[in-house]
Amino acid sequence: MIVTPPKSKKVYALVDCNNFFVSCERLFRPDLETKPVVVLSSNDGCAVARSNEAKALGIPMGAPAFKYRELFARHGVTQFSANFELYADISRRITQLLTAFTPRTEIYSIDEAFMDLGELADRDYKLQMDMLRRRIWSQIGIPVSIGIAPTKTLAKLASDLAKKEPTLRGVLDIATCDEKLLSQWRSKVQVEDVWGVGRRLAPKLRAEGIATAEDLSHMLPPRARQLMSVKGEQTVRELNGQPCMELESLHTKPKSIARTRTFGEDTNQLHVLESAIANFAAQATYRLRMSGQRTRRAGVFLMTSRHRPGYRSWSKEIVFRVPSADTGLIMQALVGALNELYSPGQLYHRAGVWLHEFMAEGAVQADLFGDLRPELDDRSSQRMRAVDTLNARFGRNTLKFAAEDLAMAWRPRQQLRSPHYTTNWGELPLIR
Repeated sequence: MIVTPPKSKKVYALVDCNNFFVSCERLFRPDLETKPVVVLSSNDGCAVARSNEAKALGIPMGAPAFKYRELFARHGVTQFSANFELYADISRRITQLLTAFTPRTEIYSIDEAFMDLGELADRDYKLQMDMLRRRIWSQIGIPVSIGIAPTKTLAKLASDLAKKEPTLRGVLDIATCDEKLLSQWRSKVQVEDVWGVGRRLAPKLRAEGIATAEDLSHMLPPRARQLMSVKGEQTVRELNGQPCMELESLHTKPKSIARTRTFGEDTNQLHVLESAIANFAAQATYRLRMSGQRTRRAGVFLMTSRHRPGYRSWSKEIVFRVPSADTGLIMQALVGALNELYSPGQLYHRAGVWLHEFMAEGAVQADLFGDLRPELDDRSSQRMRAVDTLNARFGRNTLKFAAEDLAMAWRPRQQLRSPHYTTNWGELPLIR
C-alpha cells in the first residue's frame, strides 16, 4: 500500500519595502531620519516617493515639483532626483537574502517580493518573518513590512495593514487566523486598495455598494467576473482564502521588453534622437540575450509633449525574417525606422523601443528562403558574447556602439541625484 503524503497548505508572504526610494537615500543620509523627504522623477518633474513625514504635509504621489516649491521650502523638504542605479543595487541585495531564505520567491517589483512558505519545516510563520524582517534591517538597513496569508491577494492586503498599523510591528499573519478575525482585517481595507482593483474599478464597485475588501469578499464570483473580468472572480476567491494565482518563477523569461524615456529637454535634432534610440536598443537587446532569447519583432515610437498644443505620436514596427539578439543589427533597423518617422518641424518629448515575439536562442531553425546563414549567425553570437563578457568583467559600457554617444541632451535631468554609493568606485561614501 502506497501512502501519499498530505499536500502542503499554501502559505504566501509578501515582503514590501517601506517608502523604498526614500529608505535607500536615508541609508547614506541618516540625518534625514524623521525629516520630510521626496524623491523626484528622473527629470525632477514630480514626486515618485515620499517619506511618511512628507505624506503628512499633504504632498501627494505624482505631485509636480514646481507646484510645491513653496511648501518644500517652508517645511524644509529634502528633494532627490531618482537614483535608479542605487535602488536597483539595494533591491538586488534584498533579493539575495530572500532567495537564501527560500528559493521559491517571485520578484513582483523593485520593492516587493512574494515568498512561498508552504514548504518550510518551521510552521511558526510569524516568528520566521519577524526574524527575516530584523535580518533585512540589520544587514541592509531597509525597513520592510510583511504580510502572511493563504493567497497572494490576502498577503498583499496583510502587508499593507502591517505597514499602517504600528502595533503589528511590521508583520501580520492572517494565514492562521479564524474567519471572524479575517473579516475584521478585510473591513479595514478600502476596496480601491485591494490588489487588482485600484482607482479605475473602484467607482464601479462602490456603485454596487461595495466599499471595503470585506464587502468584495461577499460578492458572488460570477458577478465579479461580469464587473471585472476573470481577474475579478479570482480576486473574490482569493479574498476568501482560495488560491488562484501561483507563484511565478524568479527566472521567468520576459514576453516583451521595452525601454522608454522622457527627454531631459525637448528636441528636433536627429542625431540626439538617434543617440537615444541607440541607447534604448542596446539596453533592450542586452536584457534579451540575458534571458536566452531572440526577437522576431521590434518597434520604435516618438511623441511630442502632451502638455503642449498639437500633441502627436508616431510608431513603426519591424519584422525580422531571422530572429536576432544582435545589438548592432537591431539598433540599425530601429534607427532606420526612426529616420522614416522623423520630421525636423516637430519638438519630440519622449521616445522608446520595444521587442516582442521571442523564441529561445537554441530554437532558431534554417528557413525555406535561405535568409539564415549559419556562419554569419555564429559570428554574430560570438561577437555579442564577447561584448557582454567584457562589459561584465570591466564594467557596463566598457564596449558600446558609437551611436550611443552621439549626444547627451536626451538624457534626463538629475540635478539633485545622490551619488552611486554602491556601484561606482569614484562615488563611494567617505568616512571622516
